[in-house]
Amino acid sequence: MTTRLDEILDQINKNGTVEVLDLAQQFDVTEQTVRRDLATLCQRGLATRMHGGARRLTTNVSQNYDARRMNNIGAKSEIAAAAAALIPNGASVMLNIGTTTEQVASSLTKHKNLSVITNNTNILQIFRETKLNTLVQVGGTVRQSDGAIIGEEAVEHIARYKADFAVIGASAIDDDGDVLDFDAREVAVARAILKNARTKILVIDSAKFEVGAPVRITSITDLDFVVTNARPSNAFHKLAVASGTQLVVTSSPDDK
Repeated sequence: MTTRLDEILDQINKNGTVEVLDLAQQFDVTEQTVRRDLATLCQRGLATRMHGGARRLTTNVSQNYDARRMNNIGAKSEIAAAAAALIPNGASVMLNIGTTTEQVASSLTKHKNLSVITNNTNILQIFRETKLNTLVQVGGTVRQSDGAIIGEEAVEHIARYKADFAVIGASAIDDDGDVLDFDAREVAVARAILKNARTKILVIDSAKFEVGAPVRITSITDLDFVVTNARPSNAFHKLAVASGTQLVVTSSPDDK
């Protein structure tokens, strides 16, 4: 016998999205019941949440790093410039692995007297011929697929420092404000970077609002700035405003 959960999942896979109100009317149950059903599907990794419902789980986990560099390259460049503008000359900055954080690093090469700490070997190359106060490579295991330095040794190394700014990227972000990624080892490093910085900046392009990932880095309520290229959902915006997190949107305010 087909259960309500099976039917809801079938609709998600067939249509891409479902809405709580429509499902409540269709199955003649309360909206609270539908929300519990959707929460169950999301917890099982079969769907991902969105404001007012759920959507089919799609990920970019299998896409290689070089290909991801070219995704939304114009948007990432604008995000990077806006994030770099938040960081003054003479600051200390931690940056994690990510194609957008690499763009931020490129935008920061014009700054003066920076101290940079990173677990991203690609960022080390970006700054290699730039005059900095300090350039610190985090120790640990290098993930060959993208040049990330990960693992417990990396976390312990980062804990030795206290930076003025943390700049992190992520693979996904939910309407409920959770910032997500795929690799728990990478997430542990991102958490350490955030923990050991005074001002916390997330740089993320709008495509990351359309994918899911299983490992939670943090919530936007614990960030100081979220820099993105398109206006997020109303639910996300309200959460940011309520928590005091500043949204920096590089596109026109009328864009959605």
